[in-house]
Amino acid sequence: MPRPKSIFVCQQCGSESPKWLGHCPGCDQWNTYVETVVKRTPTATATSPTQVQELSQLSSDSMPRLALPLTEFNRVLGGGIVPGSMVLIGGDPGIGKSTLLLEVAGMVAEREGKVLYVSGEESVHQIKLRADRLGIRGEGLFLLPETDLETIIERGTEISPRLVVIDSIQAVSQSGLTSAAGSIAQVRECTSRLMQWAKSSNTPIFIVGHVTKDGAIAGPHTLEHIVDVVLYLEGERFSAYRLLRGAKNRFGSTNEVGIFEMRDQGLVEIANPSQVFLSQRSEGAIGSVIVPTLEGTRPLLVEIQALTSPTSFGLPRRNANGVDYNRLLMITAVLTKRARLPLGNQDIIANVVGGIRVNEPAADLGIALAIASSSRSARVNPDLVAIGEIGLSGELRAVSQLEKRLAEAAKLGFKSCLLPPLQGGQKMPPEIEPIVTKSLSQALKLGLEG
Repeated sequence: MPRPKSIFVCQQCGSESPKWLGHCPGCDQWNTYVETVVKRTPTATATSPTQVQELSQLSSDSMPRLALPLTEFNRVLGGGIVPGSMVLIGGDPGIGKSTLLLEVAGMVAEREGKVLYVSGEESVHQIKLRADRLGIRGEGLFLLPETDLETIIERGTEISPRLVVIDSIQAVSQSGLTSAAGSIAQVRECTSRLMQWAKSSNTPIFIVGHVTKDGAIAGPHTLEHIVDVVLYLEGERFSAYRLLRGAKNRFGSTNEVGIFEMRDQGLVEIANPSQVFLSQRSEGAIGSVIVPTLEGTRPLLVEIQALTSPTSFGLPRRNANGVDYNRLLMITAVLTKRARLPLGNQDIIANVVGGIRVNEPAADLGIALAIASSSRSARVNPDLVAIGEIGLSGELRAVSQLEKRLAEAAKLGFKSCLLPPLQGGQKMPPEIEPIVTKSLSQALKLGLEG
């Protein structure tokens, strides 16, 4: 047998070195190298060589997707679960990853067949309590409280499940490695081994991954390259709404997003999120503007609020919740310089209602209009939506997919839209009156009442 080999692995990026280094050249971090002993085992010779197959002779109908009653979940996956795929779901602790996957496991067990749910952090009785709360009966759903990888694969091969859930990958370990569970070497090797099992048996596997303080999946970035799909479950801790967003998808688009609401019976999908987010809106409130945004290919109407207040200190504060902080600084500077709005002595707070995060520049005009409304104590027409990108010279620029955005606004009863000049081919819905403006100063005159 080959002798064990000792290497040093960076706990941030996964870089390997034959000796200890104080500074990692891969991720530029200090004191992140940990010694890991790897036992090299002889590679077994394959008894059946892989056959060469012509692409035109293969049929895509032989392996159909597993479609679930969760429309939002199917949307993010690209139409359903692909057999033999590996899906990584990350998110903050307590955001609802285990709840979502237990719901998915219960649906697959009820509609398709056996499901293996592997829990390395909870006992079967704890999972049973959550299943009772979610209303999951559990026929065909098998629980396995195990952390050893070889035992997991052995038990999974015995029952031949239609779906496997690993909660979580940081708790699983392989006996061939001496490093602790959750280390870089363990996470990477266990994921690679599970991927081989998924491909060879055409069994889809969902694995849960914890995230670090900066929001990235714990472990090296190579973990995201191994799997087929990477999903993030996002949302504010004290908000009931959750967004399931795709960061990587080999079988569909990463532009889709699923919206859920956390209730007593678990995560419930929201069919019309725009109506839900605007249901508690106070019409005619100062500093409130409705902006039609896009989450992937789905139009979504959100309420952007702003508050200006004289600063108590020499340096005014800028607080952004749901919008990009640097974008807020740019919009504030343009309002001060181009629109002659006195904001140098004002604290500015911008917020997106509902815990939604808006990153696209199409919301620039809505943010600027909300700030000007609060600064001048002038309300915005409650039947008006605003959309447009702001340039540094104060000009307004057109946005993409205007028709889809405004169609959603017309569906919810809005009558007019403040927007930049239309580009060639762009059309307005007949229910929406266009208020076209070229500059930010003119937009503030047209958008604010009084």
